[in-house]
Amino acid sequence: MKVFISLFVLFAALHVRADLYKIVATTGMVADVARQVAGDRAEVVNLIGEGIDPHSYKATRNDLITLREADVILYNGLMLEGKMGDVLVRVARRGKPVYAVTEVIQEKGDYVLTDEEDHLDPHVWMDVKGWIMVVDVVEEALSKFDPKGAAAYAKNAAAYKVQLEALDAYAKKTIASIPESQRVLVTAHDAFGYMGRAYDLDVRGIQGLSTESEAGVKDIEDLVAYLVENKIPSVFVESSVADKNVRALVEGAKAKGHELKIGGELFSDAMGKPGTYEGTYVGMIDHNVTVITQALGGTAPEKGMQGKLSK
Repeated sequence: MKVFISLFVLFAALHVRADLYKIVATTGMVADVARQVAGDRAEVVNLIGEGIDPHSYKATRNDLITLREADVILYNGLMLEGKMGDVLVRVARRGKPVYAVTEVIQEKGDYVLTDEEDHLDPHVWMDVKGWIMVVDVVEEALSKFDPKGAAAYAKNAAAYKVQLEALDAYAKKTIASIPESQRVLVTAHDAFGYMGRAYDLDVRGIQGLSTESEAGVKDIEDLVAYLVENKIPSVFVESSVADKNVRALVEGAKAKGHELKIGGELFSDAMGKPGTYEGTYVGMIDHNVTVITQALGGTAPEKGMQGKLSK
């Protein structure tokens, strides 16, 4: 009898899974929005995992197979996926639904940031208000593919946006507790511009918007001089970028008599490990805001907004 029940449960699980359609998302941040909106109506596959830099990522043979098997494809856009761009264009030409989730944001001409060479800044998820707009794009895309699920997607999206509004409020309140003279965020590459604009941080990246760019010796020397002169206490490494340039800042400041600490590891272009709180978008931003605030002299709960941080 127990064997029969087990087989029945297994068959039922397989049957339900067979009914799911497949969403493939390039980054963890996009995949997390898709999971929140899709609920139990779709399987979501994330191509570029934790600790991997999407700027330089090259699609593998298995990725190409996964993209061909997808029913809906979601990607960030604004040139984040760089080397995958051509692959996504080819897939879209074959008639598969492919959406750049930041497209609606790009249409708002005054929102998207650019660097000195007019390159688009793709790191929109660092501003929670901006990422809320992405939720609407995903809801619309899934409703178009699966009209029967439209009511469920609308309900899920609304509930998720409530969470994100709370996250945005936490970020504003917490970062505001940092003394104004120390509200300077220095990281390996320029991934935090939207966070700086949204939450009043002076953001400086050693490398440019893409990790494909190189930092010169003068860039590092100038940044060291600024950090020493302004007595900035901490700089930050990133989970998906090599830390050698950040450590060069620490050594350079030490040589000038200023103790500069590494304030912690931030999630920039990738989230934390799957299955962890930091492996969700909310957890990623909660972690970043909390670590930055604590390292720069502000006040933040030890375990973050919801008491769930693993640090």
